Amino acid sequence: MTEPAPSEVPVSSPCVSVCTIDKASELCIGCLRTLKEIGAWRTMTLEEKRTTVAACRERANLIPPRGKDWKPLVEVRG
Repeated sequence: MTEPAPSEVPVSSPCVSVCTIDKASELCIGCLRTLKEIGAWRTMTLEEKRTTVAACRERANLIPPRGKDWKPLVEVRG
């Protein structure tokens, strides 16, 4: 059986069912997507989904730690 081409591999939603929008950043505190990205997810192309997941990873890297035991709320999957 052959492996699908990388461009055809499905992209899992980064949603972790912690759906709360932070008013200051306008990002979901669970998956770090914007409302626009959340709403468009089902109709995005695979490339758009990959771009969105990459943006979520970047956002996770930009969030300052909140104390020595701080961990991101979500590990952004991709």
